[in-house]
Amino acid sequence: MRQAALIAGAAATALVATGAITYAVAGDDGGGRTPSAESADAGFARDMAVHHQQAVEMSYIVRDRTKDEEVRRLAYDIAQTQANQRGMMLGWLDLWGLPKVSSEPPMTWMDMGGMASGKDGALMPGMATNTELKKLGTLSGKQAEVFYLQLMTDHHKGGIHMAQGCVDKCAVGVEKRLAQGMVDAQQSEIGLMADLLKERGAAPRS
Repeated sequence: MRQAALIAGAAATALVATGAITYAVAGDDGGGRTPSAESADAGFARDMAVHHQQAVEMSYIVRDRTKDEEVRRLAYDIAQTQANQRGMMLGWLDLWGLPKVSSEPPMTWMDMGGMASGKDGALMPGMATNTELKKLGTLSGKQAEVFYLQLMTDHHKGGIHMAQGCVDKCAVGVEKRLAQGMVDAQQSEIGLMADLLKERGAAPRS
């Protein structure tokens, strides 16, 4: 039942993603103006694309490190959903004619440019360090499952914080809706991951 609900949620997310691209092409930008490179809309698209890419990477690592079908399906769902959303956000930057990188620190659009040190590859809150990613790739079985679930829980918490920032600050209607969808879906997945950790005699790191 739990897995069926997760798959249903993934399907709904995919439908939202498809609709979002249609709205973006149609010019549903909440005011008819192209966002500036310094806007919350552009900043969120750039930063969340980077944040999502790491989630995809972690998810594919754990799929190779465990045979547990529930964790493998969760990882696949996260990888597919976030890869699709990443493509949408990069596509919007192309539509707007804006750069995909910025000289400003991540999260400057949220007035939180100094929130993450960037040390060891953790560019934004919730992101795993390079050392943690390397460790994940050395674990297997239950150890890999627990570490992945802990890392992804932290990752989702950071992602929710950023997505809520877009809900509050972005001007493009379709982007605000996508961000709200991220908040809702990732909060649900945090609950699922807490259950999976408990089943394995573990708990979130924070």
